[in-house]
Amino acid sequence: MTQRVTVSLDNEAQTALETLVAETNAGQSEVVRRALAFYAANFDAAERQPSDNLEQYYRMLASGEHVLLDVDFLHAFLEYSYAGGDPDPEFVDAADRVSDYHAREYADRFSGVGELLEWLSFCGFLEVRGEEEGMYHVVFPSESICWFMTRFIERSTVRIGTELEVERGVSKAIITEEDRDTAPDAA
Repeated sequence: MTQRVTVSLDNEAQTALETLVAETNAGQSEVVRRALAFYAANFDAAERQPSDNLEQYYRMLASGEHVLLDVDFLHAFLEYSYAGGDPDPEFVDAADRVSDYHAREYADRFSGVGELLEWLSFCGFLEVRGEEEGMYHVVFPSESICWFMTRFIERSTVRIGTELEVERGVSKAIITEEDRDTAPDAA
């Protein structure tokens, strides 16, 4: 059964309708039906503010600087770099160059390791399970990611004005942060 509906469109909606009709080669009625079905299927997302994560993902991907990577690929890369025991020295050198580059970038971007850990958690590298006065209890998906990410954190935070102490477990770490000006060795 088909029902007719009359709607009033403002200029923006009219332009959107015309654009969609031209791009899809469908009639106005078909475009409106599709739009209504899409809106109904995505009502929750359309009526809420976009999540901070969704906006961050979009910015990361749109810049071309980041890509989506299946976590199994990450595990495979890191496990391969560990083949035979210690990580391949060429891999370590390359990873350190990336960390050192990020240290320059992070100097202006983060005021402390807590902000960096939040960012890395958002990226899926780790999970911060506890936080208390500059001490972070961090869980990683595997031992190799723990090694890789704690090394990255140590090297990429050298310019943000804090001293770090990292106590590694197998796939967990306690990261303690102190302001360089108040650290015991600063005196």
